[in-house]
Amino acid sequence: MAVEVSEAASRARGFGCELLAIFPPCSGQTARALLIFSRRHQLHLHHLPPPTMAAYCSLLLALLLLALSSSSPASAATPYGIEFPQFNAAVADAGCDGKLVAEEEALARRVPPLKLHMTHRSAAAGATGTGSFFLDSAEKDAVRIDTMHRRVALSGSGAGQRGSAPRRALSERVLATVESGVAVGSGEYLVDVYVGTPPRRFRMIMDTGSDLNWLQCAPCLDCFEQSGPIFDPAASTSYRNVTCGDERCGLVSPPAPRECRRPRSDPCPYYYWYGDQSNTTGDLALEAFTVNLTATGTRRVDGVAFGCGHQNRGLFHGAGGLLGLGRGPLSFASQLRGVYGGHAFSYCLVEHGSAAGSKVIFGHDDALLAHPQLNYTAFAPATDTDTFYYLQLKSVLVGGEAVNISSDTLAAGGTIIDSGTTLSYFPEPAYRAIRQAFIDRMSPSYPLIAGFPVLSPCYNVSGAGKIEVPELALVFADGAAWEFPAENYFIRLEPEGVMCLAVLGTPRSGMSIIGNYQQQNFHVLYDLERNRLGFAPRRCAEV
Repeated sequence: MAVEVSEAASRARGFGCELLAIFPPCSGQTARALLIFSRRHQLHLHHLPPPTMAAYCSLLLALLLLALSSSSPASAATPYGIEFPQFNAAVADAGCDGKLVAEEEALARRVPPLKLHMTHRSAAAGATGTGSFFLDSAEKDAVRIDTMHRRVALSGSGAGQRGSAPRRALSERVLATVESGVAVGSGEYLVDVYVGTPPRRFRMIMDTGSDLNWLQCAPCLDCFEQSGPIFDPAASTSYRNVTCGDERCGLVSPPAPRECRRPRSDPCPYYYWYGDQSNTTGDLALEAFTVNLTATGTRRVDGVAFGCGHQNRGLFHGAGGLLGLGRGPLSFASQLRGVYGGHAFSYCLVEHGSAAGSKVIFGHDDALLAHPQLNYTAFAPATDTDTFYYLQLKSVLVGGEAVNISSDTLAAGGTIIDSGTTLSYFPEPAYRAIRQAFIDRMSPSYPLIAGFPVLSPCYNVSGAGKIEVPELALVFADGAAWEFPAENYFIRLEPEGVMCLAVLGTPRSGMSIIGNYQQQNFHVLYDLERNRLGFAPRRCAEV
């Protein structure tokens, strides 16, 4: 059985970049290589406008960088492929989108779940060409996966004791805005967070694959470029350092062997790495975070532990920092668990390129729980040192038939669901089998494109309106099946007329990852009380 992809659903999202102005060599040999490639596959790229041609130049450069990162352990890539929408200073100065009301009144009221807004905006008007965006995302995903693999290998030794004190539980739910970061070539999702007293708005990367929350902080000794002001502890009356004698200091890794001569006064330095040249170093601190509630305005949460980063490196391109939603005790989800009165959070990711925003909700969402298509699958048993959310993947179905993949291959490195990885990944033997299953079942109406950079298989769908592709589903050990619409596992690059499978292999790791592209327009529930993942199809822009 085939899945239909409508032309409207797969229309250009506008992920282009003005690469010709940034990398003049693209106008030389790279551009000529693009013309040769386009003529060979009859893609007519030589008729494209300069911005689109620039995007293709970026695509080839990304391929080159990917090859270099595969051969060199000191890759300059980072696990984050995002660049971020412009910081809105007016909103920041006003605070909390005008929702900040008297905190004493908010504390006196009974309130439901906490929600945070997410963002994933479309590219600038007039930009075209999606190839460079996805190849850049694939490159950064590769570094991120290597980092995850190393972190799993080290998890048994470490620093991860569960020790954060529970907060007073209230019948509240917390929400935040979540948006796509595609506007400037991002593959991740951004959350608006309000920090300090008075509260200031910062845009942070939402990451279920890490625990530490952190912001760039003044004085910034070595920091990446950020949209909007850097967090200044001196401007907040609620900021205080965690001392090296505090038990929470044992939850982070120090940048050097820790010396704690004055346990009650010396700060707690931390070092947190994400990829070869992506890291943050600073002091663990406590601060007030102001969160939106689903019914009655806002709530100030004091004493949230976060990293105040004074030395930060990596291609975060405008974000203020990271919001960790992993399993560990320092993650935002873990620390606010008592506030929203439960052990669950959920998010709904709008499609890449959407100008709409959605929500991440801390606490059970009644509309989701009542959804007739809500399915659950159990998480794999977790340990106290786990950061990742492991699932128990049993098989992969393509066109309704199980792909011939050994159970040992899927079980070797485990399967995680991750909001910070863009595409989806399987161990190399599994990926090759999945790829071949699509090739065998794809209609001959769409010519296979040989040698397309990184992504494979790719097809020439120029002039095609509605496209039918084989179905894709993941089947878990408890019998649950997650079926995906075609736009969640095939990328249509417009106006080039190319369609590619949004799945890749992990040659250096046996890990499988369900990335955020595959999670688009699903409301995903992390129910930690019952140790299960829920998923239901929804139009996330309407949540």
